Amino acid sequence: MSSLESLYQQIIVDHAKHPHGVGLVEGEETSHQLNPTCGDEITLALRWSADGERIESVAWEGSGCSISQASASLLSTLADEDADAGAAWTPEQLQALIDEFREALRSRGATPLDEERFGDAAALSGVSKFIARVKCAMLAWVAAEDLLQRRAA
Repeated sequence: MSSLESLYQQIIVDHAKHPHGVGLVEGEETSHQLNPTCGDEITLALRWSADGERIESVAWEGSGCSISQASASLLSTLADEDADAGAAWTPEQLQALIDEFREALRSRGATPLDEERFGDAAALSGVSKFIARVKCAMLAWVAAEDLLQRRAA
């Protein structure tokens, strides 16, 4: 295993053991996603700015494998880091991020996630080589997309 693969593996393990963004508030609009193949579950909420224009954070709860739990944690961390840097996401920016994430995970390793754009979530690039795990990594991202689509409707 290369040192980069080892680092990526450690990031995933760390986020699975010590997840970020866990905790939903009663009454929040959520999206619940289930991977029927393995039983992984994620319930996710997008927390919007006071003016409703930007996503300030991502909160979630879930159970399942370390990939699904780490992916939700990494999405939450990425949202927090961007918001803290004054770059909270618009719905269009989040949708573009989801689209890029999906494309990379479906590439079977041909398209790695850009570390500059995805931060530590780029550690999930290796999942694309394991088709059975792609759905696990996508759960939180699909939940976020579902919430965006509902809001736009």
